[in-house]
Amino acid sequence: MIPTKAILLLSCTDTLGVVSRISHFIFERGGNIIDLDQHVDQEEHRFFMRVEWSLESFSIPASDLHEAFTPLAKEFKADWKIELNGKKKTKVAIFVSKYSHCMIDLLWRKEAGEIDCEFPVIISNHPDLEHIAKNHQIPFELIPVNKENKAEQEKKEVELLKKHKIDLVVLARYMQILSESFTAEFPNQIINIHHSFLPAFIGGNPYKQAQDRGVKIIGATSHYATKDLDEGPIIQQDVTGVSHRDSLNDLVCKGRDLERIVLSRAVKLHLEHRILVYGKKTIVFEK
Repeated sequence: MIPTKAILLLSCTDTLGVVSRISHFIFERGGNIIDLDQHVDQEEHRFFMRVEWSLESFSIPASDLHEAFTPLAKEFKADWKIELNGKKKTKVAIFVSKYSHCMIDLLWRKEAGEIDCEFPVIISNHPDLEHIAKNHQIPFELIPVNKENKAEQEKKEVELLKKHKIDLVVLARYMQILSESFTAEFPNQIINIHHSFLPAFIGGNPYKQAQDRGVKIIGATSHYATKDLDEGPIIQQDVTGVSHRDSLNDLVCKGRDLERIVLSRAVKLHLEHRILVYGKKTIVFEK
């Protein structure tokens, strides 16, 4: 596939002329800017930028773009990367356990054209959802995990991911805590979803705890997974109101709706290269 667009994600110390210099770099080489967004963290004095441009009349071949931009990036001592849309589809592995709602939502959005990626494999520690993978003609790998075999099974999972050349791992309600060695293999390439009751309501029945406390909102959080699984940089969150009229089942249903929507939003943002990770947080350049 021939790249049609380039996307630059950049951060550096806030200084004069960054936008002008980068825009001029693109303009003088025949590029047409399609989308440009920026943010300055006033407290950190840090500048963040995402710029997307067409390569249709660009004078630099896509293969030489990184080398051509390097001198300018060095001038600003920037952290940066350039992604090429249209070069290849992002390969995404879905990890699931027994809950299907997040996985089904991702599969539906791909089929509807809302997210642009490939799903080469679905990995699970339970056999319950294999039929869904078969219906979508996606290989399903069953890898049971317990305390005794966790390290060995994670090695198998990593081997599978590398075999399929996976670019992104999505934990679609995968009910296992990943080890530090696993997350280190895929920095900022693992997206997790969970309810937003943490750390107040932990354990296996958080919705019952929330109902007993009479909460008025429930929510979901999607973030990059790190060695501290539920504490990685947050990508997306959302909430909905609840009341005393809601049964426990009502709370669970509302929570699942939020989980699938928030997870799919986060995955879409990642696929479109709209996220810059900075320390423990993210800068998200939404449309």
